[in-house]
Amino acid sequence: MLCYAEPRAMKMLRFRSPSVSSLAQEVQCTVRLLDDSEISCSIQRDTKGQFLLDHVCNHYSLLEKDYFGIRYVDPEKQRHWLDPSKPVVKQMKCQQPYTMCFRMKFYPQEPIKIKEELTRYLLYLQLKRDLYHGRLLCPFVDAAYLGACIVQAELGDYDPEEHPADYISDFKLFPKQSLKLESKIMEIHRNELRGQCPALAELSLLQRAHTLDTYGVDPHPCKDFTGSTAFLGFTARGFVVFQGNKRIHLLKWADVSKFKFEGKTFYVIGVQREKKLVLTFHTCTPASCKHLWKCAVENQAFYKCAKSSQIKTVSSSNIIFKGSRFRYSGRVAKEVIEASSKIQRDPPVVHRSQFGQCKSFTSLSHKQLIMNMEPLLPALSSCRENRDSSANNGLSALKDSVHLSPLKPSVTSEEVEVRENHVHERCEEGGVKRIRADEERREIHVDHEDEACAALTISDTAYSPCASVVPTPVEESQGGVDLLFQSPARLLKELHADPEMQLELQAERERELAREAFRQSLCLPSSGRQQMQACLLSAARLVVMATGLLVILLPLLLVLLESDLDISFLHDIRQTPEFEEFHYEYYCPLRRWFLCKLELMTEKLWGD
Repeated sequence: MLCYAEPRAMKMLRFRSPSVSSLAQEVQCTVRLLDDSEISCSIQRDTKGQFLLDHVCNHYSLLEKDYFGIRYVDPEKQRHWLDPSKPVVKQMKCQQPYTMCFRMKFYPQEPIKIKEELTRYLLYLQLKRDLYHGRLLCPFVDAAYLGACIVQAELGDYDPEEHPADYISDFKLFPKQSLKLESKIMEIHRNELRGQCPALAELSLLQRAHTLDTYGVDPHPCKDFTGSTAFLGFTARGFVVFQGNKRIHLLKWADVSKFKFEGKTFYVIGVQREKKLVLTFHTCTPASCKHLWKCAVENQAFYKCAKSSQIKTVSSSNIIFKGSRFRYSGRVAKEVIEASSKIQRDPPVVHRSQFGQCKSFTSLSHKQLIMNMEPLLPALSSCRENRDSSANNGLSALKDSVHLSPLKPSVTSEEVEVRENHVHERCEEGGVKRIRADEERREIHVDHEDEACAALTISDTAYSPCASVVPTPVEESQGGVDLLFQSPARLLKELHADPEMQLELQAERERELAREAFRQSLCLPSSGRQQMQACLLSAARLVVMATGLLVILLPLLLVLLESDLDISFLHDIRQTPEFEEFHYEYYCPLRRWFLCKLELMTEKLWGD
């Protein structure tokens, strides 16, 4: 039974079971949507993630929901995607009430193939967030065009009587928004986009954005083998690596063989120019490495497989020790596009949030939080006229000193006003034809560009997304909110300045010194005959045990591998290039030599 209530701040969903005793097991959840509105709900402890995702999609009346997911952050500030097949409570490790975010998980490779305007609008909102947080980095010309599309979709055509000279400054579109960029946005908005309705302006943004190298990239910060900072991502084209202002790697999905991780080390195994390629990266924690591996497996399955029945369960580590096992359980991109083409309903009305709507904050703590951070403007609105001068001074000082991540705190907002005007088919149809022609030319250019060079400059500035580490807002009650807005270097300094951390480091140093002193004492000539005998005895035991294991296990493994047993474990080993090389270069010659010697011995015996 569903019981709906609609207060002014948010829409409430409550899922109740008939049992009165089970009501005590209900859990409060808040899901923050792409337009910064919220849905609060009560779920049972055994409610699975798919149930929660379906109800958020039902709130939108969304059918093309395979592109979306729900993201949350654990107490260690590690982000995760909610697994639809597992209960929500078992995945959430933080205290109640739970706070999650509804986000685009898989970006469509070709937005023009999205069937419904509602899905395109949600993708538009996600790309606005990506621009605002620095994830969708692009050259100056593309940034100006994307900004102009947003202004056209929000304000409509330029009107000198309604729009002042600096009307673009009311929009916070980019992390670093210069006067030169605002001037270029105004020029494009006034001249090139005039006459485009909101739906067409949003489609223009999608068509330009999806050609960028950072489109669809959810950046994972890590270190390469040299210790340099890099950002890993997964797009519809393949696996990408960004460093500085360049894309240094693009490994297409057809060339990716496997992803695996061990501890904090992430491996990408593939083929490049007919040679085996192994890329190694290091993350800050094992949890972030496992999350990176899961994202890699899901994106590879979604974009590479032709059918969901082809998806296999993969392991994270080597063959003998399987490690973590994971399988993507959703539909793949080709199936989603095919299902979208079969949608036969009247398009739902798209409720667009209007520009300029200010949201009020409910507590003083949230106001103080805003005073201590870089501009925390809502992605869809501007409240500049309601800010006092002291807030402006504090924000401008912080803006000059450090580049921080915009975070919207939990707020109580007025219900968003909607636009009820329907989009004329003639406006959209003419624009779609025009954009399709431009898209064909742009795809040819992108493919040629990809063939020409591996390292590609993506922007004039370095790729450093401000929200790459923890893009999902975290409630202040969950603790450690200030840690979200500090750089890794500053966090490291504060950890080392902590007295408890100092004591732990000192104890670790003492243990290391004790181990080093023990090792040196074993190497001294005055240690005595007993210590020498003990060392020799332990070394002999180790050698005997290792030799015994090799003598027993290696022949057994070789017999099993060379046999005709059809076991998946043995089949996987036989398919590896290393085993094939061993089989043809070592095993086969050795077997021929042994058979030749055996034949000679038998001939001698029979001859005698």
